[in-house]
Amino acid sequence: MKNSNFFAELKRRNVYKVAVAYLVAGWALSQGIAQVFPVFDIPNWIIRLIVLLIIIGLPIALVLAWTFELTPQGIKRTETADAMPETARQKKHTWIYVVVIAGLFSIGLFFLGRYSAKNATPRQSEAATVSQKSIAVLPFDNLSRDPDNAYFCEGVQDEILTRLAKVADLKVISRTSTQHFKSTPDNLPQIAKQLGVAHILEGSVQKASDQVRVNVQLINALTDAHLWADTYDRKLTDIFAVESEIAKTIADTLQARLTGSEKTEMSKKPTEDPEAYEFYLKGRFFWNKRTGADLRKAIEYFNQAVARDPNYALAYVGLADSYLLLPNYGSTSSQEALPPARTATKKALALDDSLAEAHASLGLLATIELDLERALSELERAVQLKPNYATAHHWLALANMTLARFDPAIREGKRAIELDPLSVIINADVSWLYLCARRYDEAEAQARKTLEIDPHFFLAHYYLGIALQLKGRLNEAIPEFQKSFDLNGDPYSLGILGQAYARNGQNEEARKILARLNEQRNTRRVAPYAMALIYLGLGDKERAIDELDRGYRDGETNYLFVIKVDPLLDDLRGDRRFEALVQKVLAPKSK
Repeated sequence: MKNSNFFAELKRRNVYKVAVAYLVAGWALSQGIAQVFPVFDIPNWIIRLIVLLIIIGLPIALVLAWTFELTPQGIKRTETADAMPETARQKKHTWIYVVVIAGLFSIGLFFLGRYSAKNATPRQSEAATVSQKSIAVLPFDNLSRDPDNAYFCEGVQDEILTRLAKVADLKVISRTSTQHFKSTPDNLPQIAKQLGVAHILEGSVQKASDQVRVNVQLINALTDAHLWADTYDRKLTDIFAVESEIAKTIADTLQARLTGSEKTEMSKKPTEDPEAYEFYLKGRFFWNKRTGADLRKAIEYFNQAVARDPNYALAYVGLADSYLLLPNYGSTSSQEALPPARTATKKALALDDSLAEAHASLGLLATIELDLERALSELERAVQLKPNYATAHHWLALANMTLARFDPAIREGKRAIELDPLSVIINADVSWLYLCARRYDEAEAQARKTLEIDPHFFLAHYYLGIALQLKGRLNEAIPEFQKSFDLNGDPYSLGILGQAYARNGQNEEARKILARLNEQRNTRRVAPYAMALIYLGLGDKERAIDELDRGYRDGETNYLFVIKVDPLLDDLRGDRRFEALVQKVLAPKSK
């Protein structure tokens, strides 16, 4: 058959018309299901399968069009239809009707999909925005008869969370946010929305002597579907294997990609000594309470852990973290707290250089010691080793801020909030980032957001007061500074209250606070930074610089590490002595 005759025959047998009608109808159908199916939570693989079948059906339709023809007497083979009288054959306009109907069908499905999407339930909208590879591990129920085993229950939850946090392909919410909820709440969708996750892990722990039972269940919080559940009855010595197995099963269920190093990290056994592990859990239990007395109790337990197992790297990290926080929460001087923190950090890294927590602790230590470039390097390493470690992102944000790198600082701060959305310290410090970046409206909004989480968190009142003062609303700022001091009684809050009084023309009140702090110096640590703020408010720049220089010489560097960007010190910028001090703070330090 000649090519011209072949194409003429295709036309005569309506193959062209069937092809056009099929393509239009197939396109209409595929567009329609793409619009409508997601609204009803129909899986994507079903949509892909239908589109594939439509594509496969095209050559079949063309073969049928060549072989058969539709007549008033029904479907006939083309040769039979050709032999029928012309009057008995149907006019060949059917394809036009198919195209028109398919077009109208497509338009109808398009508008139905748009309408359905607009009126979809909040749960469906959340499903579209929340990563399916996200999870929060809620506090486990303590089913042990002894309520003192609560520390062990918290420890199992924390270990599972820690192992999951090492997987870069997962979003894992930090424990400080999940601890706000009970183990088996009734409002899972609401909790998932608040934490920004799609999945929740619930569980319980029962410990009796050296036997442990762990129950867990993984739930899709948006659909309330139970994806997996299991019970583990093991000896205490096998608890790390249980935690590792649970973490790996969750990662597999959520289809997370695991690198070889991540698989190794998830399987690590931090200590061979179960008693050392229990001491470590008790230490973290009290460390999380964040008071001077509890931090000292944590130090006791961490010391007992390393006495049982001198190679327990995480226990040394616990020691370092406790000492590093003591100056803020326990009225301990930096000279007293930093040496043991430095020793414990070095020991932890000597035992395990791949430990993200140890690099984060070294980064915070370097920040306090004003070795700012090294702090940045260590904290970047911590984030690389443990991408879901909110604390590392938090401290990395502060390290960037000290060097006036505001964009990466705020980016890291926001990432820390994503991973630990209900952490009051992270939320408050993001307000501090905005203050140092001179973005005062955002600083005020962030401080108020923190107070919605915890109205009694002193630092949020402290930062809110600064934002209000820098926006020219000093009369509103002073009550916030007073609240901060009433809640925490720290010299920083008292110092900033004094400088606010001075700037407001209440010099007598400011001098009373100054005298009070000078008197306290005889019996307790008073940060030179707090004194400097009051002198600056009173207009005595020389005395203010004297105090800042004293802090540098004595190693009392809290708040001094932000000297380059601190908006409260802007009145000193340009002063020769002050700029020389700034350069000393920023200068590279010997390792």
